[in-house]
Amino acid sequence: MMAEDRELRVRSLLDTVRAEGRTALTAPEGKVIADAYGIAVPGEELATDVEEAVSYAARFGGPVVMKIVSPDILHKTDAGGVIVGVEGAADVRAAFHEIVENARAYDASARIEGVQVQELLPQGQEVIVGAVTDPTFGKVVAFGLGGVLVEVLKDVTFRLAPVSADEALSMLDSIRSAAILHGVRGQAGVDRWAIAEQIRRVSQLVADFPEIAEVDLNPVIATPEGAVAADIRVILAESVPKRRRTYTREEILTSMRRLMQPSSVAVIGASSEQGKIGNSVMRNLVDGGFAGEIHPVNPKADDILGRKAYKSVTDVPGEVDVAVFAIPAKFVASALEEVGRKKIPNAVLIPSGFAETGEHELQEEIVAIAERHGVRLLGPNIYGYYSTWQDLCATFCTPYDVKGGVALTSQSGGIGMAILGFARTTKTGVSAIVGLGNKSDLDEDDLLTWFGEDPHTECIAMHLEDLKDGRAFVEAARATVPKKPVVVLKAGRTAAGAKAAGSHTGALAGDDAVYDDILRQAGVIRAPGLNDMLEYARALPVLPAPQGDNVVIITGAGGSGVLLSDAVTDNGLSLMEIPPDLDEAFRKFIPPFGAAGNPVDITGGEPPSTYEATIRLGLEDPRIHALVLGYWHTIVTPPMVFAELTARVVAEFRERGIEKPVVASLAGDVEVEEACQYLYERGVVAYPYTTEKPVAVLGAKYRWARAAGLL
Repeated sequence: MMAEDRELRVRSLLDTVRAEGRTALTAPEGKVIADAYGIAVPGEELATDVEEAVSYAARFGGPVVMKIVSPDILHKTDAGGVIVGVEGAADVRAAFHEIVENARAYDASARIEGVQVQELLPQGQEVIVGAVTDPTFGKVVAFGLGGVLVEVLKDVTFRLAPVSADEALSMLDSIRSAAILHGVRGQAGVDRWAIAEQIRRVSQLVADFPEIAEVDLNPVIATPEGAVAADIRVILAESVPKRRRTYTREEILTSMRRLMQPSSVAVIGASSEQGKIGNSVMRNLVDGGFAGEIHPVNPKADDILGRKAYKSVTDVPGEVDVAVFAIPAKFVASALEEVGRKKIPNAVLIPSGFAETGEHELQEEIVAIAERHGVRLLGPNIYGYYSTWQDLCATFCTPYDVKGGVALTSQSGGIGMAILGFARTTKTGVSAIVGLGNKSDLDEDDLLTWFGEDPHTECIAMHLEDLKDGRAFVEAARATVPKKPVVVLKAGRTAAGAKAAGSHTGALAGDDAVYDDILRQAGVIRAPGLNDMLEYARALPVLPAPQGDNVVIITGAGGSGVLLSDAVTDNGLSLMEIPPDLDEAFRKFIPPFGAAGNPVDITGGEPPSTYEATIRLGLEDPRIHALVLGYWHTIVTPPMVFAELTARVVAEFRERGIEKPVVASLAGDVEVEEACQYLYERGVVAYPYTTEKPVAVLGAKYRWARAAGLL
């Protein structure tokens, strides 16, 4: 069927369903959609009386499945409206009457259109294929194991719809039980391409028709010969969500450039009185050394911190790039009108008292004003922002001026300050720290677009509680990840799933399950916790990209070697199988009671020369792609001796053009802390008292390298 013809056919059907005030399609209506999109379903007919049912069953020539057809009964099994394996005229008649009686007992007012008589499919592996409308990402297609265990095991994976044939096929290997589909215990594997085609066609259906809220093929019976949906359920949305205003990439970069690299900043609500937010913002801008113009705006002052104050922002001479608001929420709207008339492109709204406190109308008002004047809003309800390479500290919080390559954003002020403290303690140089707050306008995809192009930024880390537009974020992430890593800490991992799901797929599409798969699809590195996010952001720019999958552990302690091996597996890395010649080479430097293989255990009593020789060998051999070092504190090889020799050897090889990621775990007395800092500053990511953290960081680097297409 031509794409245009099938869409007209489905459009006519959906319009009819809507006109009748229904949101759930009946099984025969689902069959019409399945046929239009080539979704494989068994032969079936709608019997309006007993004798029609007998005739249809005889035509199929074998056992059949009989199901109630009612626009008012969504879950047929719950109503006793499904009987499987019916064969012979007498049994068909009895089943017809039983199904109708059960349906009437379940819902006396339900409209009954008849009984569906359907071919009984052969036995096979039951899987589920479906699609839902996610509030963040829009149309999402799902795949997992089907049947009665689907909502117990929740072994399901998600992708943005529509998917390509290859993306659909990749979903089959993304579930925990993927091996079942290949065949186990002598059983033949299923027709994977047939399942993938069911996934692709469902994804295209929901992409073509936004008013379809959910589609459920459950179960799909997969065999070596094909994949057929035993049941198709289609549910329409109650309403179509309002489209959000979007901006082109060029528009985003233009406004973000003036926000992050301003020549002139106005502070609305600037104050000379200590303890006021307007005073703190002014002092940070002045004391931070911002080289551009700083214009205080306060109708009750003539001079603030030695600078001329203006009654209104419209009185400020020349162009202004950013207006920072430090006034109560109730005054923001009128001041924003003046910002708009002044044609200032960016407003940074520090005040709280908007949607986060239930004042949704007030927030909607300022958004409308900003859109009318073409002003982009950062906030409200934020701590401000830091653009360190511009010496810009537009915040009421503590200043931070250590320039570097990490851009950090947070939706929460408290998390923002945790970022600040971590950055200072670990001497992490940042290119920017940005608060997003309520995200009334500017959000993560705007910042990603900017930081992806910013030459000062090498890695982007984002704390978020939600995404306003998941698809825009994915688009921005896909454009950024090939150039630099993106790390996300998504809060709310334990949030409940969809509350009003009308299908199995809908019930499975909990917030976090969808976020997890879609973020991975976008190439984003998801951090399990705040400290992990910060450590990934600090470490990823330090580590060179790996050139292959072979990881080798060199350790002075057998116990550390075992834990490091566990961490390698936990983080999706591959321990190299040491070939005989390399094994022999390592053994030359190891005492007889040590152990080669992988981990390479050099034992704890060895002098510095053994550490150096084995590390050299690991860096020299091109078959080894990454090193994990396990050190423990002895007087024979003190911590700083280990740190200095390791840093020296790594630097020597980098000068020769051999760059491999090297991470280290140091166990010992407090001196190992200084040794770790020394190593970190010289390109070896090292942590004291933990075997998990260095390998987790290495795993994050590998995940980025794969997403960026480097492996």
